[in-house]
Formats: sequence, C-alpha cells, structure tokens
Amino acid sequence: MSQTTGNHRDHSYRSSLLLLFRERQRERERERERERERERERWTRPLQIEDVVVAPPRAYEVRIKIICTSLCHSDVTIWSIKDPAGFPRIFGHEAVGVVESVGEHVEEVSVGDMVLSCFLAHCGDCVDCRSVRSNVCSGVPLGLQEGVMPRDGTSRFTDASGAPVQHFLNVSSFSEYTVVDVTHVVKVAAAMPPEKACLLSCGVSTGVGAAWKVAAVEPKSTVAVFGLGSVGLAVAEGARLQGAGRIIGVDLNPDKFEIGKKFGITDFVNPKDIGERSVSEVVIKEMTGGGADYCFECIGLASLMQDAFQSCRPGWGKTIILGLEMHLSPMSISTLEILQGKSIIGSLLGGIKPKTDIPILMNRYLNKELHLDEFITHEVGFHDINKAFELLMAGKSLRCIIWMDR
Repeated sequence: MSQTTGNHRDHSYRSSLLLLFRERQRERERERERERERERERWTRPLQIEDVVVAPPRAYEVRIKIICTSLCHSDVTIWSIKDPAGFPRIFGHEAVGVVESVGEHVEEVSVGDMVLSCFLAHCGDCVDCRSVRSNVCSGVPLGLQEGVMPRDGTSRFTDASGAPVQHFLNVSSFSEYTVVDVTHVVKVAAAMPPEKACLLSCGVSTGVGAAWKVAAVEPKSTVAVFGLGSVGLAVAEGARLQGAGRIIGVDLNPDKFEIGKKFGITDFVNPKDIGERSVSEVVIKEMTGGGADYCFECIGLASLMQDAFQSCRPGWGKTIILGLEMHLSPMSISTLEILQGKSIIGSLLGGIKPKTDIPILMNRYLNKELHLDEFITHEVGFHDINKAFELLMAGKSLRCIIWMDR
C-alpha cells in the first residue's frame, strides 16, 4: 500500500511540474507576442522620413537620384502585413531617376542618363532572358523577400546608428537616392515625361503585357477583366491595343465602369447586382453565349480565380492570373474543363522583358497609342507620402505620383 501511495505522489509531483512548465511556456509565448506587437506598432505607424546613408554602388550597380516615384498596391500590401522581420525597410519600386554614379563593369548606362527601375531583372544572357517563353531572369535571382542587393546579399542603406536598412523589391524608391543592380534599370527616352515613364516600372506594364505578351489577345475577341484597379484597367488598355471587340469589366465599385471606358471597357458586371448567381453564369449565359475568350484575374482571390476560369469559353478559353493570393488559398478547377481545351496561366510583370519591351511601350505612348495620362489621379510631394497611402487604401486613386523635389 505504501509503495502505491509513493507512486501516486510521485506522479502528482511530476504532473504539477509539467503544468508549471507549460504555464511558464505560455507566459513566455504571450510575452514574445506582446514584444512582436510592440515591434509591429513601431514599424507600421505612418511612414516617417529619416536620414540614411546610401553607400556608393559596387560592381554591376547603379546609384540613382530619384525624380519621382509612384505608389503601387504591392507597397501597401507588404507594409500592412506587419511582419517585424521585414523592417526597417525603404519601400517603393515604381520610379524614374537620373544616374548619379555607377560601379565597375556598368556599361549600358552612364552618369546623367534618365532611367526607370524595375523589380524584375533582365540580364539578357541567361537561358530565360534568351527564351521567348520566359521573362523571369535566372541570371539574377528574383529575391523579393531578402531585402538586400542580389549579388552580394548586403544592404546599401544604413541608419544613423550604422545599422542596415532593408531594400524592397530590388528598388527602394521612397528615398532621394537608391542603389539598384544594373539588370533592374531601363534607359528612358529624353522625350518621355518621367511621371509617365515610372508607371511602366510595374503596374501598367503588368496589365498591358498580360494582354499583349501572355494572352496574345486576338482582334475582335471577347475579354473579361476581374478587378478594375490599376492593373485591371491596364489589362483593358492592353486588350484595347490588341483590338479586342468586347471588354467586360467586373468590379464591386460601380464608379469603375465610367473610369474603365477610358481604357476600352465596353460592358460592366457588378457582383452585387446579380443576386445569387455567379459572375461566370452571367458572363457565360447572358453576355457571351458560351464564355469569354480571355479572362484576367487581377485581385488575388482564389475564389475569383475560379470564377474567372469558369467564365472562359470551352475549346480555347484562356485564364491569366495576375493577382497574388496572399493567404495561399487553393483553388479548385474541373479536370473536365481542362480536357475541353480551357487553360490557365500565371503572369509576372505581364511577361514583359524590361529592357526590350518597356522601350516599346514608351514609344507607343509617344506615338499617342498607349494611354498613360489617365492612370495618374493624384500628385504629392515626398513629405506628403502618407497622403498617397491614404488615397490608395481608401480606393480614391489609381496612381499617385510622388515628387522628390516638391
């Protein structure tokens, strides 16, 4: 009996220690979470302008004096994630500036050249750059999350204490000066207004290129665009340039129809106005008699990607995914629809090869073919950068130009 009692007491003692250990673990985790929240609050308050040191460019690098930059939804998305590991960081990736200095082995641009920055590299030598089937350079890694220069893995920014400050999307244009790898710059024609050129750094090229390079929209075809933000409207503009006969815009904001007409939108569907029916039912059964030839998803929602796919015509319908699904949610598509000839493909920067294709878009603007002016809805000075964030998050702007000298 005494032996049994001893075992029982020993078991109770071990259980008490285990409970105490687990409670201390939970308290430590709660403290870590409180610390993470303090860090989130520290780095996600309104942007502040501070002095940083911008180091000289190293080999294959260019230091740029920024003229103007524009705010892209990607800036807001990453900023709002509130991941302390991603801060401090200098955001911004759509920009035009003047080359201030160059590192060793830089030959394609010189001091004084006007250039635009692009998050996607274009080395021109790797198998992907040489292929017509890819625009994702494998010679210089994409490195969207690292926050450092692509070749040596270090930052060119340091704060007042000498601590490194992270880069963003290989550009970091919310700074008077920045350093980028030469594979991320494109020369800008002297006749090209800088505020128009910077639109081609990301958003507009992504949309126009998706219709031009990825889908290769055919004349007189039917196109459906899901999401009419800047990228979706740029898709419509690209489809218009390709000669599409009908461009259907899908958006929850009724004001987007009038805006979309400037870029070629001919029809509009507001999901709030169609009751219990899905958008695909309306597009297929009522508007097109079988489905659109091309569908573009420009928001980044798995459910909308699925709706876009279902809105495509069997036989040859193609769905192009431009939106990034931040929650990594899966989408479900029918294998029968695949067997019937439908296809789905992703698109990064609209299939654009920056150094060869962006100059083509600049020429199309200068020849009064490509609409760019209509994307610029607001302009602010650098010290009012938070105003640009407020406008975009409130859905009141397409592109807000931020001028460094104002």
